[in-house]
Amino acid sequence: MISREAYLQKLVDFQDKNIIKVITGIRRCGKSVLLQQFRDHLASSGISPEKIILLNFESLQYENITNYKSFYDYINNIVQQGRYYLLLDEIQAVEHWEKALASFQVDFDCDIYITGSNAFLLSSELATLIAGRYVEIHIFPLSFKEIVSQQQEDPRILFQDYLKYGGFPGLVEFEKSDDLVRDYLDGIYNTVVVKDILTRNKFQNISLLNTILKFMIDNVGNLISANNIADYLSSNGQKTHVDTVLNYLEAFENAYILYKTERYNLKGKRILRSPQKFYIVDSGIRNTLIGFRDLDIGRVLENIIYLELRRRGYDVRVGVDEQFEIDFIATKNDEKLYIQTTLSLTDAKVKSRELQGLLSIKDNYRKILLSMDFHINEEIEGIRIQNIIDFLLN
Repeated sequence: MISREAYLQKLVDFQDKNIIKVITGIRRCGKSVLLQQFRDHLASSGISPEKIILLNFESLQYENITNYKSFYDYINNIVQQGRYYLLLDEIQAVEHWEKALASFQVDFDCDIYITGSNAFLLSSELATLIAGRYVEIHIFPLSFKEIVSQQQEDPRILFQDYLKYGGFPGLVEFEKSDDLVRDYLDGIYNTVVVKDILTRNKFQNISLLNTILKFMIDNVGNLISANNIADYLSSNGQKTHVDTVLNYLEAFENAYILYKTERYNLKGKRILRSPQKFYIVDSGIRNTLIGFRDLDIGRVLENIIYLELRRRGYDVRVGVDEQFEIDFIATKNDEKLYIQTTLSLTDAKVKSRELQGLLSIKDNYRKILLSMDFHINEEIEGIRIQNIIDFLLN
């Protein structure tokens, strides 16, 4: 079991605060394990095991808890005097669960933690019932640093596997076999499609769903609009309305399989709504669906850096002006980073082009140029040039 220290610390920081802790993320990214680790933390800090209630609603053990009334009754029969810790895994399986939580906060002395695999968990209905009384902790598959912490191999060798197979925690126990990994990741993908996309949205056309998603992940890092996708589908004999495409894109985002990134005009200092860029939650899922191709390494690297910035708590946008595009503008509180990512800087023209975009920005925030070149750690006019692996392990 890999300890998710950064996420665990967030739960510890919010422990006993009068807000519901909402843990979100794609299926099999480690939410259940995180709850178990937090349970162990509570027990090790002296809290009686009887005061810790951990329920996983995907277990048949709780199949009779189907709605908020049976849910309330179950907890009410357990809770007595003193503070209880409610750790509720995949809570979306309970109909109108949010009504039960709102009542728990009124009727019991309890500290509540929940997980879910779909953004509907934070729907307007939940926001209405517990407005201002929850905090979201969004988790991703394993970072490269977390992978390295569990292995004894050279990070450069491990990174090649990370590029190819991604970071879903279950893969740590697997032999590095394309067939085994593909079967495992196919299982995750199919579960997400069936449980969090088709069933939730009542989509009927799974062929259209797969076509749109494969198009999206084949164009990771490219500017995309719903019109682009509709035109692509029409050219391949699948005439589709733009509104239908938008519904599918929203469903992919809600299932945490795709993340949308807006463009930011550096000179006009405003957000540009369309087109946008999309990134996939894990490179292993991408490669399983469309195949691992050497020509795509640049896009996969960009995707990995995007996810790493999100893991570190940054809000991420794409920077644009009339001449240049900045891969990422990452902001967190008063901190800002400008980041360019490229496969290699050995070509002088490529190095000059990537530097020029960063040099065109005249403020004093940090600027970083990342590549896979080794033995680099230089600074040019305030721009730090760094190896991608070193950046990920920092």
